[in-house]
Order: sequence, then structure tokens, then C-alpha cells
Amino acid sequence: MLPGYEFELCLTHDVDRPYKRLQAPYYALKDRNLGHLSALAPGVNPWWQFEEIMELEDSLGVRSAFYFLQEESVFQKPPNEWFTPRYWIEHLGRYDLFDTAILDVLHELDDGGWEVGLHGSYDSYDDPDALREQKTALEAALGHRVRGGRQHHLNRGDFTWKHHRDIGLEYDASLGSSSTYGFQHGYGVQRPFDDDFVVFPLTMMDIAIPDPGDDFEAAWAACEELLAEAAENDAVMTVLWHPRLFSDEFPGHRRLYRRLIESALDRGAWVGPPGDLADRIGTVSRTSTSRASMHSK
Repeated sequence: MLPGYEFELCLTHDVDRPYKRLQAPYYALKDRNLGHLSALAPGVNPWWQFEEIMELEDSLGVRSAFYFLQEESVFQKPPNEWFTPRYWIEHLGRYDLFDTAILDVLHELDDGGWEVGLHGSYDSYDDPDALREQKTALEAALGHRVRGGRQHHLNRGDFTWKHHRDIGLEYDASLGSSSTYGFQHGYGVQRPFDDDFVVFPLTMMDIAIPDPGDDFEAAWAACEELLAEAAENDAVMTVLWHPRLFSDEFPGHRRLYRRLIESALDRGAWVGPPGDLADRIGTVSRTSTSRASMHSK
């Protein structure tokens, strides 16, 4: 798609839960491992991995997109939904975009060349007013507009892309699966409205492939297969790695992510965030259209 490259690899991170709080007792019971409770100690937060990811990507000369979530409180839902387990799970993982630590990392990412985008809340895929409010809040925290993002849990409805376009987003990256991986939605980007709004299909989510902590070679084989297919088809390959999976609690993920990027670069790929690629393919498209127009005269 881009001249001079074999294929394109878009790197993305959904910032769901940067703090390990009430999840710590849950995992302590689930795994029968009291070591999880150490995350409740002051100053301990194993899921805060922004600096580690930035250092890793910077060492490879690449950048990625981080999608930040403003999940609604369960008490903002109708009273008949207050006791829905799903909403409590999301409620207990909430964080504040205007918290000092979050504000600092937003600006550190932005100043360093990383893309900051919107992670629409659980129900916002079908609620344009909530989606607009969340975009406005993120832009207020960041200090400028955001280009695109992805819906929480990959939630989509018939009008989700229209909602995204209507509030001023230029792309969406929600088209995909959390349980399967591959190019099920084609090798390129999609343009559902035949205009500049772009959809980046998700090729692979971290939890969809074999766990690299259990079988690293199986996980790498899945990645290698996708990279080879991408190169063979001049594809746009988009991957999602949640920041918490870079912690030591999830062995193998940091190593696998680094190897994925290194292999893509070795294969001649362009590597970066979707917003950057949207700019580049837009420029290529406009240049091609202009040249075609000149030749037709």
C-alpha cells in the first residue's frame, strides 16, 4: 500500500486497566496465590507499563497508538442495570483521565510521537452522545483533537462507524475478534462511506494467540505466519497488545511483542500507529488521483 514497503504493521494498545486494584484479591483467589495482594501496597502497580512500552518501542525506532478509556460509572446507568455484573466489572476498573499520573503520561506519549486515541466505553458504540462526551474529555486532557480509536471489547453496531465519523473521528480499529486471529476482513483498510473515513481491521489481539508464557514457540509461529501472509499480500496488519500484559505477571508477552516488531522491520514493513498510516495512505491516494486526472486531460 505504501511505496517502498513490503507491508504495513500498525501497533495499538487499549488502556483498559492501568491500575491493579480490586483485581488483586480476585486473582489471589483465582490463582490461589497471595502474591497478587502485593499490588495493594502503596507505590506498587505492576500494570502501569507505559514507560516500559515506550522504552521498548523507542529502542526499535517505532511508535504506536494508545487508546484511553473513560468508562461510565455503573450509577450512570438506569437503576434497573445497577446490579448487572458486566457493568460492575467495568466500573471497578475505571480511571480518571484528569488524574495527575494519567495526565502526565498522556502528554509524555504525545510529546514523544506516540498517538493518543479514544477507547469508547462499553455502551458508547450505540450512544453517540456518550461517545462525543468521551472524545471531548480526552481532547481536553490531551490539549488537542484525537484522530481515531477503538471501541471497548470491540463492541460494534450498525451505526458505530457513522457515530465515529459524525463526531469527527477519522478512523476506527474495532473490526476484529478477541478469540480468533487472521485477515478475515481482507488485507487492506476499509472505507465504508467511500470517503476519507478509514477502518483498520484488527488482525491479532494478544489473548487470541497461544499464551507465550505456556508455549512461546507456538505463539511465535502464529505471529510469524501472519507476518509472512502480510508480506505476501502487501497487507495492512493491525495488532493489539494490552499494556498490563507487558508486566512480569504475563511472561513471554514483552519478548513476543519485540520479536514481532523486529521481524516486521527485517521483512521491510512500515511500522507505526494507525493515525500516521491514515495520513500516509491519504497522501498516496490523493497523489494517485491527481496524477490520473492530469493524464486524462
